[in-house]
Formats: sequence, C-alpha cells, structure tokens
Amino acid sequence: MSTLLYINVDGFLYKEDEKVFTVNNRAFKYGDALFETIRVIDGQPRFLEDHFIRLKKGMQVLKMHSANISFSELKDQIVNLIEKNHIKKGGRVRLTVYRSGDGLYTPENEGKSYVIEAYPIDENKYTLNTNGLSVNIYNDLKRPRNILSQIKTTNSIPHVLIGIYKKEKGLDDCIVLNDQGRIVEALSSNIFLYKNNNLYTPSVEEGCMDGVMRKQVLQIAKEMNINVFEGMVNGSMLLQADELFLTNAISGLKWVVSYRQKRYFNKATKEILERLNLSISS
Repeated sequence: MSTLLYINVDGFLYKEDEKVFTVNNRAFKYGDALFETIRVIDGQPRFLEDHFIRLKKGMQVLKMHSANISFSELKDQIVNLIEKNHIKKGGRVRLTVYRSGDGLYTPENEGKSYVIEAYPIDENKYTLNTNGLSVNIYNDLKRPRNILSQIKTTNSIPHVLIGIYKKEKGLDDCIVLNDQGRIVEALSSNIFLYKNNNLYTPSVEEGCMDGVMRKQVLQIAKEMNINVFEGMVNGSMLLQADELFLTNAISGLKWVVSYRQKRYFNKATKEILERLNLSISS
C-alpha cells in the first residue's frame, strides 16, 4: 500500500485523505478559484516566476486582492511540501487559490486561502512521446475570446466535456476552436504548427491559454533562429504543416502523428525539446 502524501492548506500540513473543507467552500460552490500546475524536475519546481505572474494576473482579473497572499512564502511552502513528500526527481505540484469569504455569488469579504498538492511522477526530465498523438477538431463548444481565456480558473466544465468526447471517439486529444471558428488550443495544451523553419501558434488574443510552456517554446524557437508567428491559425494550415505538437508545463512537448488523414513528422519537435531540457540543466 502506498504511503499517504501530505497537502498544504494555508501553511498547515495535512494527510491527503484528511477532511479539510466544508460544503461552504466557494471553490466548490462557485468555482471561485484559480490554479497552477507546476512541473518538478530534480526535486525542484520549475518556471515558478512565470506561474506566479499568471496567477497574479488571474487574481487581478477575478478581483482577488492579494494582500494576504505572499508569493515568496508560497514558493517556500511549495519547496517544503516537495521535500516533505520525498520527491527527489520528477513530480507535479498543483497550487489552488480560492476566495474563502462568505456570501452567495457576491463575496461578503476578501478572505483567500490556498492549497498545495505535490505528487511524484515517473519521468524526471521532459521526454517525447514514442507514439504520436491522434487528434481531431471538437466542434460542440467554442472557446470565447476574453480575458478569462488566458487564466486558469477551476470553472472547467468545457474541458470535462472535451475530455469525454475525446474518450468516446478514441482520440488522444482534441483541437478546440474559438468563437470565430479558428484553432485556439487543445484540451489542456497550447498548439504549434511547424513548416519550413516557421513556427505558427494562436495568439493569446485568439483565446488560448497564456501557457507557461508556450512561453518557453517561443523563446527557444527564436534562439534556434526559427521564424515565429503568433496570430490566427485555421484548419487549412493544419493540412499544410509538416509537424504539429502540443505543449503544457507538465508534459513539455507532445508530437501529433495524425489529424484525420493528415500525417506529421517530429524532427523539429525533438530538437526544440532537447533544447528545453538543456536550458533546464544549465
């Protein structure tokens, strides 16, 4: 039987199976919360500054004043929990910040709380999937283009429905469209297309998540003298691309082998991933 891990709630440690919330929790009732998922490599949380920048932005958007949230303290709490759970190599951390005050839709005060979870994973460094992913377009719901699209709230019903659709259709992932019918991202990843030393990805104005790994890939591509284009991406570009890959902070890069009848390669994807791992090691 595996050893129970610890979680951190507002700076206090609990066993992961302990009951720490009541039914009045606003994250449960209204999805009044934000979260970040953070990759651990060699026992250390990676890209924390980028995660905190997005979290601060999300708190501003949701009007969560951060007076009682110290980000330097959060960093220490994350590092301590990783050590407490004996994560020496690969792992993942989820940090959730939620409004803890009373009230219905309208909060009655500005209390905030946080929960930190830390779990080991098998892979330490980022590794490319051996078998390419099979993807198709999800048409049932469109992603709106607004400021909420760029932050990670716990209002995730669209993602749940996409996940169910993916499972029903036997797909590895789904391509999500925005309210104008253009490509915006995948289920839990940003999307990139590569052709002739050109890298294309939807801009955040198109409604995609302002991804932490997306930012790393854009920087690495520029360092590799790959031409980077952030803007509108449509279905015809999927058919013209030589490579298609997905990115997020936990998985790194995952290459796609097929979209409908189209087949893709992964040479540039591998090279970008190698540079990513080198940048973490240096």
